[in-house]
Amino acid sequence: MNIMLFHSTYGLRPAVHSAAERLEAAGHRVWTPDLFEGRTFETVEEGMAFKEELGQEELLRRGIAASAPHSDSGLVYAGFSLGASVAQNLALGDERARGLLLLHGTSDIADDASVDELPVQLHIADPDPFEPHDWLTAWYLRMGRAGADVEVYRYPGAGHVYTDPDLPDYDEESAEQTWRVALAFLDSV
Repeated sequence: MNIMLFHSTYGLRPAVHSAAERLEAAGHRVWTPDLFEGRTFETVEEGMAFKEELGQEELLRRGIAASAPHSDSGLVYAGFSLGASVAQNLALGDERARGLLLLHGTSDIADDASVDELPVQLHIADPDPFEPHDWLTAWYLRMGRAGADVEVYRYPGAGHVYTDPDLPDYDEESAEQTWRVALAFLDSV
């Protein structure tokens, strides 16, 4: 499977490269575009401030530019937190998308979004300060109305970006469970 894996608001950190290596070891081809052009951040607040300065349109433009050379083969779009938001927007706009793997985040869904049974898997902390329960319920229903086949996995007690061992949110047990389930998902699409 060809996977476009987008980083979080922290930037393209070692955890993203480690995730790509894990996916490649399972037989997938993975691209990890740097949407922040080399910038990384120590806090969510710093990363979000940079994202706001950059703007959502520019962030999506960069995501599209990174994905376009590979999209003919049918990509699985994937991402961490902010990168999940980018991945979701691109997958919903790409009729050749093979799947969507969301780690720690979601995005708004356009009223006219439509996909043909796109396989979607979301892994999320429970609770997650950036993805409250009412938001996730509405998101799930809207994804279903758009035609997606959605699975949601919640990880009680984990922090927001719990798969990154260099962050305080890290939860080893939840991270390993996430990767086991995600790899099975990728093998099925």
